[in-house]
Amino acid sequence: MVRSKFMILLCMACASIVANAQSNNVPLQVPAKSLPVPTDVSPEMEKLIAAPRNPNWDHLWKTGEEWRKAADEQAATAVKALPALRQRLHVSVKADTIDGVRVFIVTPETIPPEHQGKLLIHVHGGCYVLFPGESGTSEAIMMAGFGHFKVISVDYRMPPEAYFPGALDDAMTVYKAALKTTDPKNIAVFGTSAGGALTLEMMLRARHEGLPMPGAIAPGTPMSDATKTGDSFYTNEMVDNVLVSRDGFCDAATVVYAHGHDLADPLISPVYGDVHGFPPAILTTGTRDLLLSNTIRVHRKLREAGVDAQLQVFEGESHAQYEFNDQAPETKEAFGEISAFFDKHLGH
Repeated sequence: MVRSKFMILLCMACASIVANAQSNNVPLQVPAKSLPVPTDVSPEMEKLIAAPRNPNWDHLWKTGEEWRKAADEQAATAVKALPALRQRLHVSVKADTIDGVRVFIVTPETIPPEHQGKLLIHVHGGCYVLFPGESGTSEAIMMAGFGHFKVISVDYRMPPEAYFPGALDDAMTVYKAALKTTDPKNIAVFGTSAGGALTLEMMLRARHEGLPMPGAIAPGTPMSDATKTGDSFYTNEMVDNVLVSRDGFCDAATVVYAHGHDLADPLISPVYGDVHGFPPAILTTGTRDLLLSNTIRVHRKLREAGVDAQLQVFEGESHAQYEFNDQAPETKEAFGEISAFFDKHLGH
């Protein structure tokens, strides 16, 4: 009897909450709180999670020239860490061009027999404006080193050299060239952040142009909705210590890249595109990622379309932190999951 009364009261309370939310649509007010660093992550990841917010999060440059200046300064620092990364992961990198597009050919010291003839195409992140040149190859190096695949990393044009859809055009040029030499079933496309969005945009463009789909894709924490729609844009505001805010540098950079184009266009916000017929996909994010909802919404949309889609979410991680330290166990795990997913799907 007591249990029955309790259940009745609980149901009445829930109904009241739902009715109030539907009638008033009142935002939930959350009191200030302290977020401790998770205790069940590696020491390497603890340092990343405990780090202060990105000091450049509110640098909101408004022109391609301003962004390029900032990108070049950042790149000068980033490239200094690459020789040691390549050495640790036993990977070589060579600059090249493919049909006029700048690329870096990333080759592991050892390619196992089962990966011979397989090719990964990498599109780097950086909110469409950051990590020019060699500075954009770190993720490709990790994928080649941990997964033992040959990787082509696309050094796509960025503002002020080119605006939307320049990055997508360059990535598609490389993909079309790869199709001339490699069975599409043996190709995978991957990237993180803007690179994750570009991976999805490439699939939309490929289908539109009647091109065959690759064997698999790995869009990491994709910038899939540039309109800032999604719960985690609010729940992880000032919690994500990389992107920090939905109104921060990444939003400002995307606006510059879009160059007046509609941000809801699926070729900028691919979550609004038709994903039927997409190849198998593995998506990666973290519980503190500002783009957690972007990633989850894409995953659900892929699943609803009947696409084989896998989602891996890492504890405590902000945006793309699964690739910030190649020596962190979580990094090895993330790339191991992606590599295993490619092994399962490529060639079939």
